[in-house]
Amino acid sequence: MLLILTQNPEEIRREILLGMGSFVSLDSEERFLLSSAPIRTNGYWSCIEWKISKKLDAKELFDLRKKIADKNSDLLQVDRLLDPKKKTLFTFDMDSTLIQEEVIDELARLAGVYDQVASVTREAMEGNLDFHEALKKRCLHLRGLPASIFEELYPKLSLNLGVEKLLFGLKEKEIRTAVFSGGFTDILEMFRREHGIGEVRANVLERENGVLTGFVTGEIVDKVKKFEFLQEIRDRERIDSSQVVAVGDGANDALMLNEAGIGIGFHAKDGLKKLITNWVDCAPMDVLLFLFS
Repeated sequence: MLLILTQNPEEIRREILLGMGSFVSLDSEERFLLSSAPIRTNGYWSCIEWKISKKLDAKELFDLRKKIADKNSDLLQVDRLLDPKKKTLFTFDMDSTLIQEEVIDELARLAGVYDQVASVTREAMEGNLDFHEALKKRCLHLRGLPASIFEELYPKLSLNLGVEKLLFGLKEKEIRTAVFSGGFTDILEMFRREHGIGEVRANVLERENGVLTGFVTGEIVDKVKKFEFLQEIRDRERIDSSQVVAVGDGANDALMLNEAGIGIGFHAKDGLKKLITNWVDCAPMDVLLFLFS
């Protein structure tokens, strides 16, 4: 099934029907299914449920996405919609997914060491440091900060568009939620309390006498840990894999997204797009409520 997320459903439907032969090999039956596909609307955004009989390959998905991206629209390919009567789990990355910022960068700005931290980030992006080494090296620059810095920073963080509506909608449906982050537990705990998140997992910054030491204690939350946390909650709660949705933005979310029944890249970086099937570039995050039947 293809879900077309758009603010102009009839215009998009018409454009696809007129140009279908040039970018996707579907027969007349699929054309009919699109012409009669139901449209659901929530606020300014709509979802066209196109129940095609085949799965599009990567090139066909790319070509179709390119066609509709010009109209500020997104495309998801799913095996089936979520059953609202069954147990469901939504898991999220935090930084640049639920919130616009990268928390460690914002802490570095407050501490006046942003350039030093950014330099370590560049090293990691160039492949000279792995995630664990980069995190430890960046955290060392936070040594001496008061632990209260998190309470100062949290109100300055901004939710990504549609996040608040999505989390409210999931809470109304009594959906289980979890956030896994390579950031820090202090921020995630405040986020959990404010938004009613079920579980959070993140890194713990060591402190002595109310001051950060610059060291991370315990296991570091990396891409493998996010993957394992999803499996742990899914299996513990006995949730069918098809009822699990994972959302993230970076390549370190790929294992988690591909383990979920539906993995979604939100404002995904190119490195992640090479590893997954589905992403949202244009629509706000609350369009994920269209995943429910």
